[in-house]
Amino acid sequence: MSPVQPRPARSPRSILLGVAGIVVGIALVLVLFVVAIPSLTESGKVEVRLGPDTFDAGPADARSAEIRERGPILFPDVAGRDRDVYLTHTGDDPTTGWAVFDARRPGTGRDCTLTWTGTAFRDPCGGPDVPADGAGLVHYDVTVTEEGRVIVDFRPDAGADEPDGG
Repeated sequence: MSPVQPRPARSPRSILLGVAGIVVGIALVLVLFVVAIPSLTESGKVEVRLGPDTFDAGPADARSAEIRERGPILFPDVAGRDRDVYLTHTGDDPTTGWAVFDARRPGTGRDCTLTWTGTAFRDPCGGPDVPADGAGLVHYDVTVTEEGRVIVDFRPDAGADEPDGG
């Protein structure tokens, strides 16, 4: 005699109820992903945003003096999107002459971040040097507020210029 009591046979009705519950559950999950989630957004697509759309790079007068003394400023990943950028300034007026552009060529990894040589940016991955104005790299809109703060706008519709292939 076995110390374990034999289980009673399951009725066809309990098996049918279990299978029906699983089918209803799968149907609800499908409805959620196919109908409910897309209808919650205007475009029908879920938009992921990582980090802010703008970046305050600091006071214009201090940043322009720093760039004049040491060269362009590298800001690693300022928008939370693995997007390293260089901030540059030309001229004597801290309210004008600003540029912000990607710190590496499109499609390259962080090990290919450009380095400032004093006159141009050197590509450690063997590409040609990039001129001081960042020609050929993606540029972003820069404004100086009435309070004298340098603001970088990373929104795609804000006028980011795609590289011209140069």
